[in-house]
Amino acid sequence: MSTKHPRLNVVLEPNLYTAIGKLAHKEGVSLSMLARDLLKEAVERYEDSYWQKTAEKREKSFSTNKALSHKQVWS
Repeated sequence: MSTKHPRLNVVLEPNLYTAIGKLAHKEGVSLSMLARDLLKEAVERYEDSYWQKTAEKREKSFSTNKALSHKQVWS
């Protein structure tokens, strides 16, 4: 059977498998779809955390004296 999407096999602890199974049943989706959506959400949160830390580092080094004005940037 060929598929457009790559596959990933994951080994879960029994209690995590049960929890995901209950959530999938409650949401009316398959285990695979729920696991995919949960992984997407986790990656988004990880990315948000990364960019938040990056922004905080840049904010500490920001100097209004060295900053360019809107006019300077766009002219």
